[in-house]
Amino acid sequence: MASVSVSHMILFIASIIIAASVAGVFTDSISRVSQAIEDRGGSLSEKVRTDIQVISDSGSTAVYDEETQNITLHIKNTGSATLPANGDGMDVFVDGEYETDVTVTPVEDTDTWRPGGVVRAEIEPNDGGGLTTGDHRVKVIINEDEEVFEFRV
Repeated sequence: MASVSVSHMILFIASIIIAASVAGVFTDSISRVSQAIEDRGGSLSEKVRTDIQVISDSGSTAVYDEETQNITLHIKNTGSATLPANGDGMDVFVDGEYETDVTVTPVEDTDTWRPGGVVRAEIEPNDGGGLTTGDHRVKVIINEDEEVFEFRV
C-alpha cells in the first residue's frame, strides 16, 4: 500500500516539474515574440512617417545641365519625420543605374530636413559621358519610400 502512495507522489512531482518547464518555455517564447513585434513596430513607424516628393519641373532646362552633365532635383519632405539633410540613407538611380556621386544640400539654411523642407540633390551620373537625347528616369529612395521622376533631354 505504501508503494502505491510513493509511486503516486513520484508521478505527481514529475508532472509538476514538466508543467513548470513547459510554462518557462512558453514565457520565454512569448517574451521573444513581444520584443520582435515591438522592434518591427518602431521600424515600420519610421517608414510610414517618411514621404518625399520631387518638386522639380520635368519640362525645365534646369533639371539637366549639359555643360556639367549633372542632374539637379529639388526634393520636398512631405512626411512627418525629420530626415538627414546630407542625404544619408538616400539611394538614387538614374535610368536604372545606381549613382554614388550625389550631393544633397538643404535649400534653407539648416542642418536637418524637416517636414515641408526642400533639399537640392546634385547627381553626377557614373558613366561620365552625360545623358543622351531622349527620355530619362531618376528614382530616389529614402526609408523604403520611392519617388520616380521622369524628364526629357
